[in-house]
Amino acid sequence: MSDPSTLKVAVFLSGGGRTLANLIRHRDEHGLPIDFRLVIASREGLGGIEIAEDAGIETRVIRKTDFDSDKAYSEAMFGPCRDAGSTHVIMAGFLKHVLIPGDFEHRVINIHPSLLPAFGGKGMYGRNVHAAAIERGVKISGCTVHYVDNLYDNGPIIHQKACPILPTDTPDDLSSRVFKLECETLPEAIRMMADEQGT
Repeated sequence: MSDPSTLKVAVFLSGGGRTLANLIRHRDEHGLPIDFRLVIASREGLGGIEIAEDAGIETRVIRKTDFDSDKAYSEAMFGPCRDAGSTHVIMAGFLKHVLIPGDFEHRVINIHPSLLPAFGGKGMYGRNVHAAAIERGVKISGCTVHYVDNLYDNGPIIHQKACPILPTDTPDDLSSRVFKLECETLPEAIRMMADEQGT
């Protein structure tokens, strides 16, 4: 019988799959209570698809441009999650906006490379976030795991970690430092959610 605290997840991704690879490693090496049911990629040819397939996880490609409404796209994304038995969704570098259906409210999480609510919102992803933080002159950055609602980078915060921004930092320097934090913070947030589910 499976552990009731194990999160049954689908992963949405739009890139190389570094975050997915980190979660698989934490499952295999550190007992992260996560059961990958499905990976949905936003387009063909992504490195994240190969990582998922190598790990034996079912994969699908669902392109937003194939749907004529936000509602149709949402159903196309979350229908397969239900079919796979996923109770939660992790957005792991997923760059498309998708409406969250009622049965997945407070069940979809995202990791963002800043201390939200700073440097969030439309267009604030990847290198853009770090360049904006450096240009603004802030001294501390970090990452945030939060529940996803229907606004960009807006839902309730689950977990955050901070790191310094150094005077010599380029956006790439800061990106590297924050990603190391992300690799700790997201698994910690998943454990927190699993503990809550298991109680």
